[in-house]
Amino acid sequence: MGEMKTQRAQPIAADAPDAGLVAAAAAGDARAFEALMRRHNRMMFRTARAILRDDAEAEDALQEAYLQAYRSLAGFRAEARFSTWLARIVVNEALMRLRKTARRAAIVPIQAAVPVEEMNDIPDDTMDKPDTSAERAQMRRLLETHIDLLPDSYRTVFMLRAVEELSVEETAAVLEMPEATVRTRFFRARSLLRESLAQRMDLACEDAFSFAGARCDRIVANVLQRIRAQDANS
Repeated sequence: MGEMKTQRAQPIAADAPDAGLVAAAAAGDARAFEALMRRHNRMMFRTARAILRDDAEAEDALQEAYLQAYRSLAGFRAEARFSTWLARIVVNEALMRLRKTARRAAIVPIQAAVPVEEMNDIPDDTMDKPDTSAERAQMRRLLETHIDLLPDSYRTVFMLRAVEELSVEETAAVLEMPEATVRTRFFRARSLLRESLAQRMDLACEDAFSFAGARCDRIVANVLQRIRAQDANS
């Protein structure tokens, strides 16, 4: 494909369907390809991030994947959704980088996590409260950390199914694996996260409503003071 043009006589709208944007981008419309990238950026970054477990590496992989996709636009035949086709390129690029740089980390046991769907159970009227926002940010960081700890074979499936909410069929197409494998790995990933959440809850319960120390001293001192006062008046 030749150098991307920056102007067209009749530029296509950024909110046009993928098929129209792909056709325009293949013809050299830079704004059409920009619209495609912006539309699919979050999903593609999360896909690369799930494999590489590194923000900077995921960004680099995504940029390279976009370049590969652009060079291959003329060959896109729409047998699959554009997002699925693009995600395959992202996955292949991320896996290639993982193998090339030997960055695959050893699998470690999950220590704590929280199921994604349970984060959506917070009542709407609490979402804007500062304390709630801070708690949600802390929960998000906890979740991201422990998704990273999932075994490689489960992590990307979980990211696509639970976070990006792709169907089993779409996830299988992106990862080029049987649908039954997607179902099995997603079930196992959720089980690991639920088990680890239970572990965290057990540890948290031990420290809940902390009583020892200053609180204990204060209560004892107040009671003794009242007893002395009562005895003095009797």
